[in-house]
Amino acid sequence: MKFKSPMKITWIIAVILGVLGTLPVLGVELPVVGEYQTILLIAAWVLLALATVIKGL
Repeated sequence: MKFKSPMKITWIIAVILGVLGTLPVLGVELPVVGEYQTILLIAAWVLLALATVIKGL
């Protein structure tokens, strides 16, 4: 399996999802994000993993 680097927009979206998922851990209270922090972090990692495998993502 050959790995590729993700597109810039995909990387930015994954970073935003990761930051939003990490903020409640750092003490920043966001009412909507607090409930979904684990899902946001998992989505960020899955997006980056898929982007390294699937060409053009």
